[in-house]
Amino acid sequence: MQEPLIKTVDLKKSFGDLTVLDGISVDVYEGEKVVVIGPSGSGKSTFLRCLNLLETPTEGAIFFEGNELTNSSDLEEHRKKMGMVFQHFNLFPHLTVLKNITLAAVEARLAEKKKQKLKITKKEIVAEETERAMKLLARIGLQDKANVYPSTLSGGQKQRIAIVRALAMNPKVMLFDEPTSALDPEMVGEVLSLMKELADEGMTMIVVTHEMRFAREVSTRVLFMDGGKIAAEGPPEEIFGSPKDERLKSFLSKVL
Repeated sequence: MQEPLIKTVDLKKSFGDLTVLDGISVDVYEGEKVVVIGPSGSGKSTFLRCLNLLETPTEGAIFFEGNELTNSSDLEEHRKKMGMVFQHFNLFPHLTVLKNITLAAVEARLAEKKKQKLKITKKEIVAEETERAMKLLARIGLQDKANVYPSTLSGGQKQRIAIVRALAMNPKVMLFDEPTSALDPEMVGEVLSLMKELADEGMTMIVVTHEMRFAREVSTRVLFMDGGKIAAEGPPEEIFGSPKDERLKSFLSKVL
């Protein structure tokens, strides 16, 4: 039987007296598109941030590719395989688009070169990663923006660059934390379109979003969070078509 790519066991997270995650146990398998929905303050973003330990869980365990991250001595190695896209892009304003995309990938390969005593030079690594970055930019139609700075881009362009930057690391899974919530309505479509492409290509994805149409059309499974717990989960046709949980019914009546 296939092992889960990501597994959380009784995950809990508190900030002082406030319990934000209250016992989250979930398995995510390779190729799944898991969409997390729920009201504001239900713990969705905290759950996502815990998955690659941007937030440290108070209790519980997280396993990635069978390795327990919460006790890992090589967390950076695991993080390289988890692409993360945030609400507010998090691009470096002082670096060009091309540098934003290649920076982490070049650093990772230089570290690998040192570790394995590879003969490739830094110049060769930079050239290869630049070529890959340009191909990724061409894919989203923004190759002409390679040498500009993020301040000159629209919100939709910035978010697509942020997605491409994560893809440059060749991740096993992509984590999206409300990637369209900071965008003007007319820019939402271009970001969701790129995410749908990735889903169609088989990328494992965990997406926190308020875009119910995307959740309905793209997800293989939907998690409904409420009060720090997973109150309901199932395929999209069940969650949206015949919800059984009363709190889920109430939530959907407000957002659909």
